[in-house]
Amino acid sequence: MGDGVGDGVSENWRKAGWAGAAIGVIAAGAAAGVAMERLTVGRGMRMKARLALDAAGDYGSLRGTEGTTRAEDATEIYYETDELPEEKGSRGRLLRRKAAAAPTVVFCHGYCLSQDSWHFQRAALRGVVRSVYWDQRSHGRSARGLAQADGEPVTIEQLGRDLKAVIDAAAPEGPLVLVGHSMGGMTIMALAEQFPGLVRERVLGVALIGTSSGGLGEVTYGLPLPAAGLSAVRRVLPGVLRALGSQVELVEKGRRATADLFAGMVKRYSFGSREVDPAVARFAERLIETTPIDVVAEFYPAFQIHDKSAALQRFADIPVTVIAGDRDMITPAAHSEAIKAELPAAELTVLESAGHLMMLEYPETVTGLLGDLLVRTGAVAAATNVGGHGRSTAGSTAGTAGSTPQPGH
Repeated sequence: MGDGVGDGVSENWRKAGWAGAAIGVIAAGAAAGVAMERLTVGRGMRMKARLALDAAGDYGSLRGTEGTTRAEDATEIYYETDELPEEKGSRGRLLRRKAAAAPTVVFCHGYCLSQDSWHFQRAALRGVVRSVYWDQRSHGRSARGLAQADGEPVTIEQLGRDLKAVIDAAAPEGPLVLVGHSMGGMTIMALAEQFPGLVRERVLGVALIGTSSGGLGEVTYGLPLPAAGLSAVRRVLPGVLRALGSQVELVEKGRRATADLFAGMVKRYSFGSREVDPAVARFAERLIETTPIDVVAEFYPAFQIHDKSAALQRFADIPVTVIAGDRDMITPAAHSEAIKAELPAAELTVLESAGHLMMLEYPETVTGLLGDLLVRTGAVAAATNVGGHGRSTAGSTAGTAGSTPQPGH
């Protein structure tokens, strides 16, 4: 590449380096894909293996009653509801006339994922509690954000209002328990900031999983970068992503051409254990790879300015469960510890050998902690059996104020 503009672009890529690729798993795996397009050895064999894994697992196949609602900018937001089974006979009809609305658990997924990322929790909670699963704008089965088509940036505040629209449509009355992973947790914080009356009057409890209330601009993604290098990445990466977002077809072709590199990056930044089920790892890869690069580019800047520490006080008087992975390089455990510092009564559990997608990596442990929260809030009876699904071998350290570490579930 010659002098001038070309050298400037080359220097930008040099500064971004592996940090660009690392953030690429949560932001743009395609960045590395374009750079490594010639990595083709054995691709046909590995592609067959991926297809076999896709056929073997039913992950992401659970479906509920479909619904859609409109966000404030008219973007269509897709959600599904898992209703409780109705009691049959005259007693059931009598109870339905007299009973107040049942509690509803609303699950909010993270960046570059979809509602299907709650597969194991959904399987365990079916028939136990009424649950709503929704796809964030421009993710899953929801439509692309209309405001973004008009050039407006994505904001975490906007996502909070999207959640309010889902609640108004899918759970307009009755108690709520809100569960959020990563960006989904930030969405819940934004809801609380903008609609404190809703939280005060209806929310029984909150679970914040692998998320952050702010300071994401300081995350190193597990890379040994000096302060100057990290600062350079933060300056360069948004522009790199915008450039990639303008070349969707090329970038997606590059991502497909380097599926092995992309799969390795997904596994590294999604899971903390090397023993993760290959079918689960492939499921995570499928979830992330379906997010177009221009959507990645639209959302990424919002995380750099996200700050909802003050909004956490809206949850001060209700049960809060905070779950972190000690090997999470996307939202490190220190961010969950910061949430705990703002909410001393919250119950914090740090899962050993767990990465960012801990609800897939250790689903039984995470589901057990959610079951504990549902009992504490009164959303389900203490004797309710929340079925176990998947691995539960993560150790944990946990604590409300003054407690001691406890073993994993």
